[in-house]
Parts: sequence; structure tokens; C-alpha cells
Amino acid sequence: MKHAFSLVELSIVLVILGLLTGGILGGQSLIRAAELRAVSTEYARYVTAMQTFRDKYFAYPGDMTNAFAFWGTAAGCTNADINSVATGCNGNGNGTIERYTEGFRFWQHMALAGLIEGTYTGTAITNNAVLGGNVPRGRISSTGYQLWAEPFASQGWTGAGSSETSTAMRFGAWGAFGGTAGDPSRVSAAALKCEESWNLDTKMDDGRPGMGSWILHHNVSLNCVTNSVRSTSEYRFISSGADALVDFQYQR
Repeated sequence: MKHAFSLVELSIVLVILGLLTGGILGGQSLIRAAELRAVSTEYARYVTAMQTFRDKYFAYPGDMTNAFAFWGTAAGCTNADINSVATGCNGNGNGTIERYTEGFRFWQHMALAGLIEGTYTGTAITNNAVLGGNVPRGRISSTGYQLWAEPFASQGWTGAGSSETSTAMRFGAWGAFGGTAGDPSRVSAAALKCEESWNLDTKMDDGRPGMGSWILHHNVSLNCVTNSVRSTSEYRFISSGADALVDFQYQR
């Protein structure tokens, strides 16, 4: 005789499946929430380390002109300006951290000074960023932090302040710049959903994508902004995908 499941047994199975599904989805939400909290925590930690470094050595990490005297032996670099010589330990001391040269020494100098965890090479091959190699990884998969400096206008922002330079610690996903094969690999792709960026921006800054210290890269984050004018742009939420590339203005 063939036996089928009773309605009670089927109900119990459905309840168990519901509980398992709810637990999985709830767990995923908790994991994502922890990852998002880590973005603000990591950034705050790096900025604090940078400020401590500047107070102690009277220069920004990466930009200091006498880094060789402190860490030349440990870093295996030479007593030269990295902007001129790829093996140079030193920066040019102009108060700006050049993105493809001093921007990689930045992380190495802070690590050698004992202010952040990790070991970083301090150099790049053909301007490539390597997560965990010359730039730190983020908690979110395939993300990291890279020093960046370029005019806001180059990112597609217009209006007052667009000619100013975005002096940023960028948080985003790693990949070929612009998605083009053969281009240098950089931290240059969106990593956060528009709503996630708005939430963190509101908690940490002013909740506006073009102003303050939390500023989106306009051209990469088009789905997250209402227009290109820095002073008037607001967040919009037409997409549920990862569309926000964030530039933390660390000198503000």
C-alpha cells in the first residue's frame, strides 16, 4: 500500500522550510549590515591614522620627503622621489597625495609607522591597484580603498565647486577602469546600492551626493543622483543594484 504525506506532515515541512528561508535571509541582512558598518569604521580608522601620522611626522603619508630616513631599509626603497623614480621612498612634500605614486606609498608608510594593519608594497606596476597588495581590502567582497585626486568636473559634476579638486580616499569595487580590458586595474567601480550610500552619507555627513565629505563619483553613480549640479543634486533610488562609487574627502 502506498502512503502519502498527511496534511499535518506537509504543514510541518512547510513551516520548517519557511523558518530556514527566513533564517537565511535574516542572516544575509545581518551580514550586509555589518559590512556597511565596516565601511564607515574603516574610513574613520584610516583618517585617524593619517592625522596621527601627520602630527607625528609633519607630513602626509606618501607625501613626506624624508620617508627613506625612517623606513628605507624596511621598505627596500631608495632615497628618491617616487614621482620621478619608481623605487623611491619619498614624496614631493607638496601637501597633495598623487594618486598613482604617493597614493600607494601612503598605505605602506602608515603600515610601517604601525598605524594600520597589513603589509603593503608601496608601488604599482603600470598604475595597477592590487587589493591587499598596495591598497587595503574592504570588508565587502572585491572592494578596497585607493587615494585619488582629480577635479570634480572630470567626474561629471558641474556648477559651483566643480573646478575644485576631489582629494579623496575612494571606496569602491576593484576592476579595469571603465570596464575596458587592458586599462589599469583600480578601485574604480560602484560597490554600494544608492540607498546604502544615502544611509551612510546621512549618518556620516550631509546626505547629499555632491557636497560635504562623502561625495559620489558622478559619472559612475548616475543612477544614484538627480542631476550633475553639485549644490542641488539629491539622491534617487531607481536602481536596486550596486551603483554608488564613493570619494571620501579626507582633507575636509
